[in-house]
Amino acid sequence: MDLQELVAPDHTALCIVECQNGVVGPESSMPAVAEAVAGAGLLPRLGGLAVAARSAGVRVVHSTFHSRADLWGGNRNSRLFAAGRKADVQQLVGTPAVQPAPELGFDPDVDVVLPRSHGLSADSGSGLSAMLRNEGTTTVVVVGVTLNLAIPNTVFDLVNAGFQVVVPTDGSVATAEGYGDQVLAHSLAYVSTLTDVATLSEAWLRA
Repeated sequence: MDLQELVAPDHTALCIVECQNGVVGPESSMPAVAEAVAGAGLLPRLGGLAVAARSAGVRVVHSTFHSRADLWGGNRNSRLFAAGRKADVQQLVGTPAVQPAPELGFDPDVDVVLPRSHGLSADSGSGLSAMLRNEGTTTVVVVGVTLNLAIPNTVFDLVNAGFQVVVPTDGSVATAEGYGDQVLAHSLAYVSTLTDVATLSEAWLRA
């Protein structure tokens, strides 16, 4: 399918996964993630993509993670979740840690923040796929962190839910050198359309 048609604004949403202060910012509960994001210059690039999306009328959805102050209901069934519970920075409801990173240019008048409280996917209990379907969305562009876990899980869930998924290869990072390229080439390329941020932004700016 032609990319311009695939990401036409009338049926496309941009999903930015876990690019929140407490994950990708200076005070992160996951320093390796924040370091990878900074090293790749990811946030300014995604900020530019979000500008292009808004200018074209593409809905920008910030898929964040947050927890109750007592951590009730959160996962306990993996090393990742156990480490998160012990981290100095907690992703607590209503705190700056769960707010979208400032580089993304969050616009409260048009952007949507859709948090989840458990799981590894942006669609895990958040209602994301149901809400997108209600709005007539058929294509979802997935960016953010990380290619280790949340991005593949989100892509697989959206594909399983019947959406076309587009993944910019420079729109996310992994915490191990070279691993992200492997995930893109040997997993996500089989189930989604790969492109890059510049090409996608140009498609929206031409729309």
